[in-house]
Amino acid sequence: MPLFLSGNIFLTGFMGSGKSTAGKKLAKLLRLKFIDLDHYIEQKEKLTVQSLFENFGEQAFRKIEQACLIEILKNEKQTVIALGGGTICFENNLDKIKENGLLVFIDLPSSALAQRLEMSKVKRPLIKNLNGEELVTFVANKLNERKAFYDQAHMTVSGLSLTPQLLKQIISDYKK
Repeated sequence: MPLFLSGNIFLTGFMGSGKSTAGKKLAKLLRLKFIDLDHYIEQKEKLTVQSLFENFGEQAFRKIEQACLIEILKNEKQTVIALGGGTICFENNLDKIKENGLLVFIDLPSSALAQRLEMSKVKRPLIKNLNGEELVTFVANKLNERKAFYDQAHMTVSGLSLTPQLLKQIISDYKK
């Protein structure tokens, strides 16, 4: 276990930014446990995030998300955690996360995110009926809405050329 790590490492960013992919690889590289918050919610609720959104609405989903986040924070230390794209924007989640580890924002331009989301096999509730320019506009607007939250991360990294090794090095340098 790396000596520089004293808490959890949280990855935030817009959907499609690579939080889960980078998180799994980073956890393996650091020999730490990995938790994807959306997957954790799905396991606990026995429903997909999409089903939760469709059947109960975003507000109900955010309450479930916060309860699961609090549970994880209570039980996990020295874990890499991929958050949902909007997790830090609701309730006092941002403060709780920052008190329990290092928050890393994976930043990507809206055009790159829209391209990744269009190619993704995963159906995401907030964008399921959008494509092309509509999707780019939606992503740009949501990024703008969330900017004030993402800007509060301990560190920001570009998602364009992000590798787990580079992320490990950045985090290591930050913690010194």
